[in-house]
Amino acid sequence: MALSRFWGWFLIHIALFLSLCYAEDPFVFYDFEVTYITASPLGVPQQVIAINNKFPGPTINSTTNNNVVINVRNKLDESLLMHWSGIQQRRSSWQDGVLGTNCPIPPKWNWTYQFQVKDQVGSFFYFPSLHFQRAAGGFGSFIINNRPIIPIPFDTPDGDIVILIGDWYTRNHTVSEALDAGKGLGMPDGVLINGKGPYRYNDTLVPDGIEYETINVHPGGKTYRLRVHNVGISTSLNFRIQSHNLLLAESEGSYTVQQNYTSLDIHVGQSYSFLLTTDQNASSDYYIVASARFVNESQWKRVTGVAILRYSNSKGKASGPLPDPPQDDFDKTFSMNQARSIRWNVSASGARPNPQGSFRYGSINVTEVYVLRNKPPETIDGKRRATLSGISFVNPATPIRLADQYKIKGVYKLDFPNKPLTGPPKMETSVINGTYRGFMEVILQNNDTKMHTYHMSGYAFFVVGMDYGEWSENSRGTYNKWDGIARSTTQVYPGAWTAILISLDNVGVWNLRTENLDSWYLGQETYVRVVNPEATNKTELPMPDNALFCGALSKLQKPQDVSSSLATSIIEGRSKLFFTVLMIASTLFLVSR
Repeated sequence: MALSRFWGWFLIHIALFLSLCYAEDPFVFYDFEVTYITASPLGVPQQVIAINNKFPGPTINSTTNNNVVINVRNKLDESLLMHWSGIQQRRSSWQDGVLGTNCPIPPKWNWTYQFQVKDQVGSFFYFPSLHFQRAAGGFGSFIINNRPIIPIPFDTPDGDIVILIGDWYTRNHTVSEALDAGKGLGMPDGVLINGKGPYRYNDTLVPDGIEYETINVHPGGKTYRLRVHNVGISTSLNFRIQSHNLLLAESEGSYTVQQNYTSLDIHVGQSYSFLLTTDQNASSDYYIVASARFVNESQWKRVTGVAILRYSNSKGKASGPLPDPPQDDFDKTFSMNQARSIRWNVSASGARPNPQGSFRYGSINVTEVYVLRNKPPETIDGKRRATLSGISFVNPATPIRLADQYKIKGVYKLDFPNKPLTGPPKMETSVINGTYRGFMEVILQNNDTKMHTYHMSGYAFFVVGMDYGEWSENSRGTYNKWDGIARSTTQVYPGAWTAILISLDNVGVWNLRTENLDSWYLGQETYVRVVNPEATNKTELPMPDNALFCGALSKLQKPQDVSSSLATSIIEGRSKLFFTVLMIASTLFLVSR
């Protein structure tokens, strides 16, 4: 009897103690083993980058405010960094996984990322950020679900489906050798959907024996959430599903005004959630199509991904021609007007209970303005390079954030110009000096002949305007100051501009880049450095204990004990805490008797 009373007393007290110890947000753990495997998505055997022997990699499934721990074991024969595109890494640019903030993970080493998905919801993806590795795979979906207490602005779907689309070369990441030789990439060999080639809708264009993706659904008006990501290299893709409307609901962490589209242009690096209703008669399967845009489509017919939507009561295979892409050869405004129609749902709750629109970005005074102009690649010091405002970025041997931490001088220059340079282009490690708690306006002026998308780490920015021609101060009169979509990646049409607004409330060093992998590789990027003059852990977390060292600090790097990792230490730490609690509880019981 006394023993049973002890255990009842003990369990109550240990529960109270643990609730205090773990009042912080929950942890989710993932192990990533990154290797090469041989695959033939377009019928040609090639080396691809797999995670846990999967291509594409596994989906990371988390909930708002979770602490995400991902132990990455690099089993490639080259260095590696994993970037979590669209994850804001609040207070911790240390975890962003790009060269400006992290030293690469050497071959055969493991490194553990740990970050909180603070105040975020939505659809994102991850990929290897070094060199041209994304062209060989290594990418996967990253989902942040709403907490149960925060309603989503639509009925709970009957299913949640990830669709990764992207252009693909059978030369994988060695395709960058063409860029090193001063050439362009050339036409892709195809488009993959979830790592698979096209369904054989055309015997001439698609060889026999290609494995294709099939999305299985149930009839009867069921609703499915489709999370579609363009994880490709440099090609904008038009996404459509035969005989079905796509009800747009979310983009990169923001709930949108819900609108139906028969198709939508999805540019490199962008993510969308659509609600699909199974309201057709299933007389046959239906085509899912991702086809190249803003190219000579008659010559690029092979650059088309085709998967199958199959109802469980389908009466036969899909056949016949694909559903048409937009017929806008002579209307360059069609796609831009479609992009402008994507609006923020100001009344919906996002990660917090208050409506998204309670942040009235249109009433905040701008404190700094940057006009970033890109041009077709230029020759600098005998090399073909891509530029932003006349500067082609050179990644330093010592990451910028690490150089700041150890007060290493001469690693970079805090002198990125507010306006494009007027002289000859140059190669520099030039960084934007952002003002903490400032409100920055950035105009992305695309004077290239191809479509570009631009991404900024650490933030969701507001897309407030876009138009053809050269931006001027009068262009501000066209800005949407109420419900412009908040996202991390925006398109800039050739010969056009896009304006974004950024609230600089996240301390760190943040990458601002083109997502077009060829131009990024050739130097079209910079970083925005945001520093709180009053150093405090409340605005930036300390450097992680497992930080890697390279460049000027390489002597600080210790040999790695591959048997240990941060993830292991966290688990061991919790085990020790449990036994400590057990000892304390036992002592308290004896004292209380």
